[in-house]
Amino acid sequence: MTSQPDTENQVDEWIQQWSSYILGAPYNTEPVADSAKQLVQQLLLAAQQGDSCLLVNQHQVMTLGQMVQSSAYAENSVIPFVHDGERLYLYRYWSLEQQLSDQVLRLKQQTLEAVNIEAYRELLTDPFQRQALQMSVTQSLNIITGGPGTGKTYTLARIIAVLNQAQPGLRIALAAPTGKAAQRMKEALQNSLNDPKLTELASDELKQLTPVTIHRLLGLGTGQKPRYHARQPLPYDVIVVDEASMLDLSLAQMLLAAVSSQARLILLGDANQLASVDVGSVLADLQQVTALAENRVHLVNSRRFGQDALIGKMAAFIQQQAEQPDADVLKAFSEQIALPDIIQPVALSKDMQDVVQLEYLPSHRQTPAEWSECYDRLMYGYSAYADILSSYVKADHDESMLQQIVTVFDDYRILTAIRHGESGVHQLNLQMTKRLLERPVIAASVQGDWFTGRPVMMTYNDYQLGLSNGDIGICLNRIRNGSTQFEVYFPSLDKWVAVTRLPKNIETAFALTIHKSQGSEFRHTAVVLDGNATKLLSRELLYTAITRAKNTVTLLVNADSFVQALSVQTCRNSGLLAKVNQKLNC
Repeated sequence: MTSQPDTENQVDEWIQQWSSYILGAPYNTEPVADSAKQLVQQLLLAAQQGDSCLLVNQHQVMTLGQMVQSSAYAENSVIPFVHDGERLYLYRYWSLEQQLSDQVLRLKQQTLEAVNIEAYRELLTDPFQRQALQMSVTQSLNIITGGPGTGKTYTLARIIAVLNQAQPGLRIALAAPTGKAAQRMKEALQNSLNDPKLTELASDELKQLTPVTIHRLLGLGTGQKPRYHARQPLPYDVIVVDEASMLDLSLAQMLLAAVSSQARLILLGDANQLASVDVGSVLADLQQVTALAENRVHLVNSRRFGQDALIGKMAAFIQQQAEQPDADVLKAFSEQIALPDIIQPVALSKDMQDVVQLEYLPSHRQTPAEWSECYDRLMYGYSAYADILSSYVKADHDESMLQQIVTVFDDYRILTAIRHGESGVHQLNLQMTKRLLERPVIAASVQGDWFTGRPVMMTYNDYQLGLSNGDIGICLNRIRNGSTQFEVYFPSLDKWVAVTRLPKNIETAFALTIHKSQGSEFRHTAVVLDGNATKLLSRELLYTAITRAKNTVTLLVNADSFVQALSVQTCRNSGLLAKVNQKLNC
């Protein structure tokens, strides 16, 4: 964020309450000027939007009086606000950046036992992938980035196979920010390890590695205090984290602090994707640290999207756009990627060519009937899912069909930027549910909120159930002791949970926010953006949405919102880059 928001109309009630609390006793005993109150509200609002700090001048800082401390003295005291150069922080985020930069320095300076890889150089032919292998056997901190299909997991499989061969008994941990991302990591890594070229290197132990969420890796419980930390580090020699663009300041600090001396940390990710939901843009910041040039490799050659693949072209198109007149952006997209038309059903097949569909929503406020027609077209992608569910019910809930149901459901997903309104998650899920229940055989199964085939997503970590925020499951009727009951199958955990044990606020998941889709991959994604989404959109958001797709992208968008998504780049305010640079260059 490069500008300070107008707090007059944008301040949430909780921000007003928190600013009043912070500005009162015991933190402050002096009268508070309106300018100080506005500054604190701006800082809290910035944190809500992902910024760790706010750019300020000396005059603004002075309005906070005794509540602010210079960074030179903040190490020895806990005070509401810290002034560090041109940046104003809440103490928590300043402290997290300090601790994280210390951990980056520690990992950068760690020395490792040399590993000879001469015998394994032919495992990789891409020069950037070879560079990543060389880096990973010599450095403690390793950052491997690249867009979809550039071979991040392919390269990782060879890195851990080589390290395991050179150091038998190597203890390896694999993790991702969400359960879905961990499941995708497992599937991709298994495919790579089964490559015939790795027959002699990929041991059974490697193939049995199971990625977990970072929360599970660190042993984070309900109190958010990790079991593993600087004084009790993780018992692993190699720690791999996928989808590292999703790391926020707090989680990144806990992770790096728990990496032991002599251990390797490998971060995989795509810095062009959305930053974390919470405060910070850790991967993007570390990408820019000059002194970490030896610790990062960017893969550039995409195997998923060939030279003529439309989704790959669209991803490149998004990255190349700059601020320009609306008509020019839309005209260029029509000429280079896809002409606007009415959404059509797409038959998915094994060797199909990429498909990109574009339909513009009317510029006027749509009637309920017009929205209903849009929802009908969005339902095209779930027709195969409705078919397989109908077959499952007619086959007396034959569990041999379970994997087929999961696969067909994961072929398609609707993604949006917002939660409310006609194009929000709530309404999209309601409308897809309504259309699925038009199948009589499925409608007959309804019991309250539950029905055969209802996809659901956890919205918080439930440590008793062993479920994490973002885990997605499918509700099915299971036959137990001659009777049937609804249970939810979570593919990422290969686990069944009775619906009676799940929280009432669990969400239906035909549609997801784009943020929640990170770490997932579908053959077909539909991206819905109406006029209500305009202020939330950016290139990073659109890039993340369309790169969730392997074969087909369907765009149902308001023209103005689409221009916003193609033209505006998000830049979070952060001091992490400056802190890491300063410490590494001392």
